Amino acid sequence: MLNIAVLISGSGRTLDNFHERIENGSLNCRIQVVVSNVDGVLGLEKAKNYGYPNFVAKDSTSTNAILEDFDIDIICLAGYLKLYTPPKPLKKQVVNIHPSIIPMYCGGGYYGDIVHRSVKERGCMVSGCTVHFADEIYDNGPIILQKTVELDYDDTIKDIAAKVFAVECEAYPEALNRVDAAMYVRAFGHRPRSRPEPIQEAITRVWVSTLYGQQWATSRTSTLYRK
Repeated sequence: MLNIAVLISGSGRTLDNFHERIENGSLNCRIQVVVSNVDGVLGLEKAKNYGYPNFVAKDSTSTNAILEDFDIDIICLAGYLKLYTPPKPLKKQVVNIHPSIIPMYCGGGYYGDIVHRSVKERGCMVSGCTVHFADEIYDNGPIILQKTVELDYDDTIKDIAAKVFAVECEAYPEALNRVDAAMYVRAFGHRPRSRPEPIQEAITRVWVSTLYGQQWATSRTSTLYRK
């Protein structure tokens, strides 16, 4: 089971989705803490009602200081509208979801309805979402999972947003479950909670296998991790 931190900026719809799926057993995660870079947002109220520790932190430094007090395997960006720089030990353990099929309509300035408006204006008949490991470039990093949705010619921007969010609700939990047990158990046979290095090395294995294939990852992960 992954211990996750959830970073938000708004209403917390993805937090709702995580909470619901954890409760029904379809998401193998434990939410340790919720952090927002915006004070007073609905997502913080939801976190409080769900019983999750919740904080406001305006920048990466303040956020990372909070995370030091929690046992975190993965940092989940959930509508977090700020470029995030994780602490070095968690550098390869940040996951993001973007409301388009990367590399379409992504990067700095592409978020929320701006993405869906671009899809509508271009006349796209397919959209979707991408779950990926995040680095310090907007919407960059190895892709874990993508899901698509068909669009109708007369779909409004609101319609497109609703269709895409529906597949986001499926894709993000599925991606986190992929990152969890299967990869770790295959690599190590167990998840030693008291030894963070194997977990970090497993994350590196996920990055490498996503980019280059499992065979290459098996032979090269330890070398890459040491670098």
